[in-house]
Amino acid sequence: MIRQYELVERVRGYDPNADEDALNRAYVFTMKAHGSQTRASGDPYYMHPIWVAWLLTGLKLDAASIITALLHDTVEDTLTTLEEIQRLFGPEVARLVDGVTKLSRIELANIGEQSDQAKQAENFRKLVLAMSEDIRVLLVKLADRLHNMETLQYLKPEKRRRIARETLEIYAPLAERIGIQRWKDELEELSFRELNPDAYESIKKRLDDLEAQGAGRVDRIIEELKRTVSQNNEMPVPDAEIYGRRKSPYSIWRKMQKKDVAFEQLSDVMAFRIVVKTVAECYQALGIIHAKYPVVPGRFKDYISTAKPNGYQSIHTTVIGPERQRIEVQIRTREMHEVAELGVAAHWSYKQGQPPSGVKTEGRQYRWLRELLDILEHATRPEEFLEHTKLELFQDQVFCFTPKGDLIALPRGATPVDFAYAVHSQVGDTCVGSKVNGRMVPLRSQLQNGDQVEVLTSKNSTPSPDWESFVVTGKARARIRRFIRTQQRTEHVKLGRGLLERVFKQEGYDYSDKALDGVIKIFQQPSGEDLLAAIGAGQTGARDVFNAIFPGHRAPVVPLTEDKVVPISKAKGRKGNLTPLAIRGLIPGMAVHYARCCHPIPGDRIVGIVTTGKGVTIHTIDCETLESFQDTPERWIDVSWDPDADAPDDMVGRLSLMVSNEAGALGTLSTVIGKNGGNITNLKITNRTPDFFEMLIDIDVKDVKHLTNIMAALRATPVINSVERARGR
Repeated sequence: MIRQYELVERVRGYDPNADEDALNRAYVFTMKAHGSQTRASGDPYYMHPIWVAWLLTGLKLDAASIITALLHDTVEDTLTTLEEIQRLFGPEVARLVDGVTKLSRIELANIGEQSDQAKQAENFRKLVLAMSEDIRVLLVKLADRLHNMETLQYLKPEKRRRIARETLEIYAPLAERIGIQRWKDELEELSFRELNPDAYESIKKRLDDLEAQGAGRVDRIIEELKRTVSQNNEMPVPDAEIYGRRKSPYSIWRKMQKKDVAFEQLSDVMAFRIVVKTVAECYQALGIIHAKYPVVPGRFKDYISTAKPNGYQSIHTTVIGPERQRIEVQIRTREMHEVAELGVAAHWSYKQGQPPSGVKTEGRQYRWLRELLDILEHATRPEEFLEHTKLELFQDQVFCFTPKGDLIALPRGATPVDFAYAVHSQVGDTCVGSKVNGRMVPLRSQLQNGDQVEVLTSKNSTPSPDWESFVVTGKARARIRRFIRTQQRTEHVKLGRGLLERVFKQEGYDYSDKALDGVIKIFQQPSGEDLLAAIGAGQTGARDVFNAIFPGHRAPVVPLTEDKVVPISKAKGRKGNLTPLAIRGLIPGMAVHYARCCHPIPGDRIVGIVTTGKGVTIHTIDCETLESFQDTPERWIDVSWDPDADAPDDMVGRLSLMVSNEAGALGTLSTVIGKNGGNITNLKITNRTPDFFEMLIDIDVKDVKHLTNIMAALRATPVINSVERARGR
């Protein structure tokens, strides 16, 4: 057990001005508060907070953090109150303890019915909120989790696996994000050992065997690297410190999975670190290593000139080094090494002195936290938030630049849309195009390291639902999903009101939203607007709602107040003389979907089919698919194109063509379509003979007249044998 004086002396060793009295009182207080409580191992419970505090002293944290670690379970697990903590140890400690305490409480309603995923998601949501107020809350929580993982063996197997999975998926990536590599490695290793013990033991045994076969190899390689760097004739680096280690079983396992290779195919299972005084010496040492040993192509990364978002800086290279061993070499300054070891703890604004010189601290290490908060704001459910943040935490990164030279770090596979949202949410929402290295590229293009990205925006633009299929950052996906939800709801409400108004008019009644007040409970909806949205989405029938409002609607309805609905005269509305529902004012893909079987376009005679969960699907009146809906007439809606709506985006007209099999025919075809204002979006050759090609072509057009003009121009072209509208394909 760590004694009281040992803990206090360790803190005073790096912070002579630490409040020794407060540390002593906190140590005694936690022992008394937890009293006879024990852990699953049978040890006194107070040993846990003391160990958590000891782990934090390894990061050289301030006294308030150490005191918080000692007290972090007292409010949750003992009779101690937050007010008592504040009275005895001050408001700063009380605020930190409160932040950590909130993470331990699952405040979900019906907790017994919640899945582990929902509990995990809710806990993580609280963690992000708490650490956004003070990052020290996260450090205490990480230390708490690390000690719990070290004593995991005393819990039941099912609980051990759940905690280990949560640690691997959330806490280890968080430790990496704040730059504490040592804790990240330990959390991963402990989790891996629990979740996949067979793989862990197998890799560990192979590493032990390799070490036994090459006894003393690491020491010999260190000695040779030291001679190479410090005794170089042209530019020696005399004070370089060199360390060597074998890679961890989990890092090797992850590489085996990523590259789909066996253990025997991995050659760089050893890593060496060269620590020097200055940045110039880093590049000096790099030159010496590359001049002496063959370099493995594609394995060089310069994180000094382009630091990671968590502040990590180092040069990584892989060479065929001493004894013909393939080794990874990391080169960094001592200040960079401190950041790599302590992470965000190396930058405390409340620690004495300034951040180490040579360490870039523009605040980029906090960008990811701001992005998590932005995702939190736009996610509707904790599970969705967890899904998006896993995207943020897990993926390897690429580094891109704005036209002004600002660095933006993104997950690998990111697109210009992800970049736009990383710059600012408003930039992402209004993005219409992008230039990468000065060239226009599609928005779904994947960005590469070093790309300069310029985002083109338009004030009137909105996110496209199609973006969700290719963005990779949680922030972008959350914003797009929120826009889709908002727009879908608006369109579903609009469509639902239109459908209900038609039924009212058909039965001879004036419609009012207040008519819904008496039936929203029947349909289990919180409000009339929600009921309209359900009607528009096809989840509830407009006729069913009408029948619920008027169970005997054929009888006269006597209004009680002016707000109640009343029958209208036959002169005002007659069955069979109803105005078709106008649909072009609704957004395609939100409440209205255009059938792919017949590709209706403005000018076609159309009919609507209510589709559960999708609103209304529009078909041409002669579409063969309509035969399958003849037994459900209640799903049919009389619809028409709204002549007063704004001109629609280009819509797809599909043509079936017979084209001569001769040189230049395809070029002639595309030229004719282009000259008549059409744009080919898809082309499929369905049959080929020695003389002809049969093909289907999708063309963006404005309306039937536009498509008819294109068809006429094609028929006048000698290489085109026949042209028809394609139906039911």
